[in-house]
Amino acid sequence: MSHSHLFSKRARDLKSSVIREILKVTANPQVISFAGGLPSPESFPVAHMKAAFDKVLTSDAQAALQYSTTDGYAPLREWVANRMSTEGASIHPDQVIIVSGSQQALDLIGKVFIDTGDKVLVETPTYLGALQAFSLFDPEFISVASDENGLDADQLTAEMATAAKFLYALPNFQNPTGRMMSEVRRTALVAKARAHDLLVVEDDPYGALWYEAAPPASLLSRMPERVIHMGSFSKVLAPGLRLGYIVAPLDIARKLEQVKQATDLHTSTIAQRVVYEVVKDGFLDEHIPSIRERYRGQAHVMLEALTEHMPAGVSWNQPAGGMFLWVTLPDGMDSEAMLEKAFARNVAYVPGVPFYGNEAQHNTLRLAFVTVPADKIRAGVAELGAVFSGR
Repeated sequence: MSHSHLFSKRARDLKSSVIREILKVTANPQVISFAGGLPSPESFPVAHMKAAFDKVLTSDAQAALQYSTTDGYAPLREWVANRMSTEGASIHPDQVIIVSGSQQALDLIGKVFIDTGDKVLVETPTYLGALQAFSLFDPEFISVASDENGLDADQLTAEMATAAKFLYALPNFQNPTGRMMSEVRRTALVAKARAHDLLVVEDDPYGALWYEAAPPASLLSRMPERVIHMGSFSKVLAPGLRLGYIVAPLDIARKLEQVKQATDLHTSTIAQRVVYEVVKDGFLDEHIPSIRERYRGQAHVMLEALTEHMPAGVSWNQPAGGMFLWVTLPDGMDSEAMLEKAFARNVAYVPGVPFYGNEAQHNTLRLAFVTVPADKIRAGVAELGAVFSGR
């Protein structure tokens, strides 16, 4: 018996995540997977997490296991506010909402801002999870040109910005490309946003994962009055915690809080208290450098392997941080069509098409390298080189 006739239009229009479908194939341990955007489990601070759970459950178990406030555990919100405050932006804890991972933040933002047909500006390409979250509310995606220096604010016209609900941007080591928005581009974007009265959603889960030098100052620090900033503990602690945060102007923060009340009442109380116990005394500043070192080494191995094995006409960027890089095949090649051949060689990647709001480039693909050991990176890239060479 089918119940599909009872589904809402929103549910009928839903499609499964391309990445999630690919990951089903990569469950085979023989597959070398460059598909999943997962942080390395070797980076998880297991001992610190265990000690924090023990302490929280010993010192205040009843509160840790009880319902909590919608906006989040006050000490953790204060910690976020202090960490995000800069000379240009003094953040108050009331501007902070703790959420159940960045994906919930995207969903809440969609619910608060998007009506059917509303314009939403996105990078080219952009994060697939954001496109999925926002698509539930049936917007019109407007793509803003991007290149190796990130989103090109010079291409952001008054016509594009007029009546747009917001611009969604990932300035630091973007998923899927690994690109970083340059200082010049950030300055230009701030000027354009102010000139066109444009709200900007700044998604920054990867900004701490730089290899050699920290990225330029955040958009939040430059124009806090028109930025909704998203952060996450998934890439610097552990994604299984499902813990992230939003920093927003007060009126937006309160509306997001109201929507969250109808969504899940509040984010996990015990997860919030445990994370606060872990981070409150400066642990992240000790821990994150080890993640940077690990990811820098794996990125170097992949770049060397690409140089050795990719045929003429294939190009790729050299990320300065994060977990991904972006490959462009010669014109006329289709990364989706070639994926089956890669599977046959026990290698997986994510085709570029689903990362575009519109006008997708079929000759692109994303490679994720941080969960793959060096020897398998070399072996997997060699197999991809054979696939793209037609061997």
